Amino acid sequence: MANKVYPNAVTAVADQLRDGMTILSGGFGLCGIPDALIEAIRASGVRNLTIVTNNPGIDGIGIGRLVETRQVAKLIASYAGENATFARQYLAGEVEMEYNPQGTLAERIRAGGAGIPAFYTPTGVGTDIARGKETREFNGRPCLLEHGIFGDLALVHAWKGDTEGNLLYRLTARNFNPVMATAAKVTIAEVEQLVQPGAIDADHIMTPGIFVKRIVELPRVEKHIEKLTVRQRA
Repeated sequence: MANKVYPNAVTAVADQLRDGMTILSGGFGLCGIPDALIEAIRASGVRNLTIVTNNPGIDGIGIGRLVETRQVAKLIASYAGENATFARQYLAGEVEMEYNPQGTLAERIRAGGAGIPAFYTPTGVGTDIARGKETREFNGRPCLLEHGIFGDLALVHAWKGDTEGNLLYRLTARNFNPVMATAAKVTIAEVEQLVQPGAIDADHIMTPGIFVKRIVELPRVEKHIEKLTVRQRA
């Protein structure tokens, strides 16, 4: 079996990057984002990227870093309201945005990973989302044709992974990571803990190693908080 373990994020992505590629990036807000892998892409200088992600986070963190360096040409996401730099670029016509209802985005990625080219959904009928899309009626209900998403590279963050690439996500960090891990030619995972095969119970594996080509153990993990909300003590 080929060795999937790389010493760091830079070496893991080094020969996989090119201008104009499509990259899927896991996470929700700042939770479960593949931060080290994103930083490696920023440092590489690769440009004109199409980024598929739930949202580009905030300025200067995660995908926000690639926005600041103008490496993103197009964003396919469900929300971008927390990133002021992206908003300025979008309103100035400097970057393209393809909005998706959040459930539709998740299903487009899942479909891409399952080899399903397209599917119909009632979500978005009668809204701007429907512009230019084929509509068909099922049981008296109009539905839009949405296409599956399959990228060149998927970046995911997991709590634990073994050297064969089997992954276990923790709590909310599960979000978009599992579906994205299946929906690209090459999937690279960064993990908080790297263990030997068999250390993760087979019933607990969320992404089978067959989907993961490369894996990196993080020397340290900084978990960002997008909005800190606390309850006052009694």
